[in-house]
Amino acid sequence: MGKAKTGLRFVALASVGALALAACGGGDSGDKASSSSNTGDKGGTLTILTNAEQFNHLDPQRNYTGEDLALASGYFTRTLTAYKMSPDGTKAGELVGDLATDTGKPTDGGKTWAFTLRDGSKWEDGSDVTCADLKYGISRTFAQTVITDGPTYAISLLDIPKAADGTSVYKGPYETSKNDTAAYDKAVECSSDGKTITFHLAKAAGDFNYTVTLTSFGAVPKAKDTGEKYDDAVVSNGPYKIAEYTKGQQLVLERNTNWSAATDSYRPALPDKIVVKFSIETTTIDQRMMADAGEDQTAISRDNLDTASLTSVFNDERFATRRVNEFDPYSRYIAINAKKVPNVKQRQAIVVAADRAALRTIAGGSFAGDLADGVIKPNLPADYAKSGMWDGMYGAQVPDTGNPDLAKQLISQSGSPMPTITYQYSKSPVNDKAAASLQASEARAGIKLKLSPLPPGEYYSIVLDPTKEEAMAGAGWGPDWLNASTVIPELFTPAGGFNLSRADDKAFTAASDAAKGETDRAKQGDAWKALNKQAMQNAWVLPTRFGREQRLAGSKVGSASGDGGKVYVWAPYGSWSYGDLYVKK
Repeated sequence: MGKAKTGLRFVALASVGALALAACGGGDSGDKASSSSNTGDKGGTLTILTNAEQFNHLDPQRNYTGEDLALASGYFTRTLTAYKMSPDGTKAGELVGDLATDTGKPTDGGKTWAFTLRDGSKWEDGSDVTCADLKYGISRTFAQTVITDGPTYAISLLDIPKAADGTSVYKGPYETSKNDTAAYDKAVECSSDGKTITFHLAKAAGDFNYTVTLTSFGAVPKAKDTGEKYDDAVVSNGPYKIAEYTKGQQLVLERNTNWSAATDSYRPALPDKIVVKFSIETTTIDQRMMADAGEDQTAISRDNLDTASLTSVFNDERFATRRVNEFDPYSRYIAINAKKVPNVKQRQAIVVAADRAALRTIAGGSFAGDLADGVIKPNLPADYAKSGMWDGMYGAQVPDTGNPDLAKQLISQSGSPMPTITYQYSKSPVNDKAAASLQASEARAGIKLKLSPLPPGEYYSIVLDPTKEEAMAGAGWGPDWLNASTVIPELFTPAGGFNLSRADDKAFTAASDAAKGETDRAKQGDAWKALNKQAMQNAWVLPTRFGREQRLAGSKVGSASGDGGKVYVWAPYGSWSYGDLYVKK
C-alpha cells in the first residue's frame, strides 16, 4: 500500500531472497480498537525515533507508504473504513466503520458502493467533516501534476470516461478549462441530506470497502487546501493535530480539542503528545532502544533493527517483551519473463533448480524471512493456502536446496534446448552474492545464467520497460490492502501494474477479473488461492521468501490491543499499531 517504490507495493531495492469481513457491511461498527481487555494508560509523551529526514508524504492523497498510512490514520486522518487493531492477522483483516457507520453497502453486483457517514465528526477548527469534504479530497487524486506519488485507485476504479490519450476526462479540482466535472459528480455522489456518499465504479469491485481504508479516499476541507503545499500543513479530523513539522528535526502532535471519543470509538487516543524525531543514525537508535534509559523507555523505533543488532536482541531474554519478529508486507521473488522464456517446462526447470535455502542465508537467514511457496503470504489469511509447488507440483519433491535432477528432466521434456538466461537484479554486495549463488545452483542443472546487475536508482525503470527487461528480474511485492486483489491481478495480468512475468493467459485473466468482482469474501479468497497455485504451476515467478522485520520498543510503551499490552507489528500496514499505543505509568 505505497507508491510502490517507497511503500506497500513493490520493494524498492529488491533482493533475490529479499488481507476479511464479507464485503456487504451493515449496522453501526461499535467495535473498539482493542481486541483485549487491556485499556492502556492515558497521558504522557510517546516518542518515535527514525533515521528518515521526513515523511514521504502526509497529504492524504499523496500518502502511500505503510508506516506513514498507519501513523496518519491512527492520529489525524480518518477514513471511511479501517482495520481492527489486533495482533491476530485474521482479526486485523476485518473492517470496521470509521467516518462511516458501517463497512459499506454494495449494489449492482459490486459496481456501486454506498457509505453512511457518522454524525459529529469535526475538523480541528471545530467545523463539521462533511460529505463534500470527502468528495473534494478524493477529487484531488485526479490532479496528477500537483498531487503526485499517491495511489491512483480513484482514477482507475471510478466510472469516469478516459480521454483519447488514456487519461481521465476529469482533471481534478485545480483545472479550470477542458475539465469534465460532471463526469466526476456522476461517479461520486453525496445524498441531498449529506448523510451518504456513493461511488459508481467502472467495474465490479467486491473489496472496494478495503480500498477506502487508504487515506487517498479521505477528506480535505476545500478552504484549507494549499495544493502541493498541503503536504506540510495537513488539517486534522482525528484525535491529534500537527503542532510542529520541521523536516530533519521533528514532528509534534498534540491533542485536537475538537475531536470527541463519542464520534470515534476506533481510536483510544491515549498519549497526550506524540513526538517524531528525525535524522538519527540507525546504530544510535538501536543502542538507545537497547539501553532503555530515561525518556527512551517511552520511545519506539520506527525503523527495523540493524542486522548487527539482531543477535544481541534475540539472544537476550531481557528484550523478550519489547522485541518483535514478524512478517512484513512483502513477498520476495524472481520474475520469469514468459515472453523471453515461453516454454513452461523450461521455466519450471529454473524454479526447481534454485537453491532457495542459500538465497535466504545470504539475505540474513531466518531473520530475513520464511521460505516462500507463492506470492500470497500467510499474513493474508483469507487468501493464503500452501501452493504445493515444492511437494510434487512439478513431478517430484523439491528440497530447499533445489532439485537439479528434476530440472534436467523438465528441460528434456521441454523439447527444446535451454537458452542462456539473463538475470537482472539491483546491485548491492548482498545481491551480488545472492546472484552468484543462484548462478551456481542453476548451473548444476545445466542452465547457464548470465548476470546483469543494475544501478539501484534505475532498477525498476529498466525492468518495468518491456523493451529492456530480460528473462529474469528480482522483485518484491506487498498488497495495498488485505486482499490478494492487489496481488494476483497486479503481478499476472496484462493490465497489472507490476507484471514483470509478462503473463498473458486469457483464461487466467478472466478468472482474475471474476475474483476481483466477487462480493462473497470467502469465495473470493478461494479464487485467489487457486490462482496463486496456477501462477506457480505456470512458473511465472521463483518465490524466494516471505519477508520478516524485527523491531524494538521501549519498556514503557504498550498497545491497548496487544496481548497483555505487548506491542506488535500490525498486519494491514506492517507497522506499529499507532492508533492504540500508550505510555505506561
